[in-house]
Amino acid sequence: MYTSSRAVIDWSRSSAFAHRAAGLEPSAIREFLKLLGHPDIISFAGGIPDPELFPGKELAQAVSRIMADPARRAGVLQYAVSEGYEPLREWIAGYMSRLGVPCTTDNIAITTGSQQGLDLLGKLFLDPGDAILTTAPTYLGALQAFSVYEPTYATVTLPTEDGLGPTADGIITPGDAPPPAIAYVVPDFANPSGETVSLANRERFLDILAALDIPVIEDAAYQALRFDGEPVPPLLALDIERVGDVDRSCVIYTGTFSKTIAPGLRVGWICAARDVVQKIVLARQAADLHGSTLDQAIVHEVVSASFGKQVEKLLPVYRHRRDVMLDALARFMPPGVGWSRPEGGMFIWLTLPEHIDSNVLLRESLETKGVLFVPGPSFFPDGSGAHHIRLNYTRSDEATIVTGIQRLGSVVGRHVHEPTRHVQQPQVTVGTTP
Repeated sequence: MYTSSRAVIDWSRSSAFAHRAAGLEPSAIREFLKLLGHPDIISFAGGIPDPELFPGKELAQAVSRIMADPARRAGVLQYAVSEGYEPLREWIAGYMSRLGVPCTTDNIAITTGSQQGLDLLGKLFLDPGDAILTTAPTYLGALQAFSVYEPTYATVTLPTEDGLGPTADGIITPGDAPPPAIAYVVPDFANPSGETVSLANRERFLDILAALDIPVIEDAAYQALRFDGEPVPPLLALDIERVGDVDRSCVIYTGTFSKTIAPGLRVGWICAARDVVQKIVLARQAADLHGSTLDQAIVHEVVSASFGKQVEKLLPVYRHRRDVMLDALARFMPPGVGWSRPEGGMFIWLTLPEHIDSNVLLRESLETKGVLFVPGPSFFPDGSGAHHIRLNYTRSDEATIVTGIQRLGSVVGRHVHEPTRHVQQPQVTVGTTP
């Protein structure tokens, strides 16, 4: 019997991987998803749409129509162009035009959810050591997508009121390192804060970008989910008003159907200058050739027939759940706790007294009350923000929201007047619920 003398690789050694692999960390939210459906858990953690609101009938009919036609069936099951399914790109171009972004299919690339778009853009724009200008807190998935390319982070505060935000001089001063390579912002109902950047501060942010001469990724995952107030034009629309054409704009818009149609189909898009889109297509070819044409065709069938109707179905349900959670927070949270009041989207952002560590709170909440949320440090590039937590309201019904917030309020109340030691984020384990 032959026995190899070669040493067995110890895959736990970081030196076995490229240096950038050391920055890969598990997503707290992806770990929390493992607990969805557990009977003892109330989860306010993931940004999860309610599956009862998916357009199931329309999706099933779309699949039947596509697969019943031999020519269409052969087309969607074959290799395809990396840009994406042409009819869907045409629909998206029309949708973007209605948002104030005149464009053509040359400005549209389909991605496997907007998350893949963030990864591709990180690959295209970031070298090791480059800085990303972003808000703090910001979307955890963006930090994960970008961090593999070994950047640094420069943070900026964008006020949500109509007062002026920061200036470029306040971000990059003489003697500093070179300006950021790119900026990233979620201007509508931001993940995690739920806040929306006002029109005045969007204009101010574009002034900053012009002064720094850098592009910006506009993450518009929640833009369609507005419950109250007047819509604010996308950054891309505002920049086109300045420069005259999408192909001259510094804004790269990422959108998704995950929040409005169904996240399991994994269909998103990028809208940008055609030179940017061409680079995205090349990066896509190297990554996975193209996304699922069948999924894109299904989405096209549904959105072209009933996108507006689908959004209209979502809004009153999610608005009511937001209001129920806001009311429950007012009833059950102790003094000293504050929270955002979003006009749309999926999240409420709690600010606790500074001595409370949300990682400690999560452990106690999960083990004693069976209530799950995302601790604040997940959303800060430097791991700060321990006295914040993010709550999702879109997946839970009214009774569950009230029960969960009452339980969480009792846990917070025990910590308000007691200094709490800081610990690492706890392992996710299923506890018992009294």
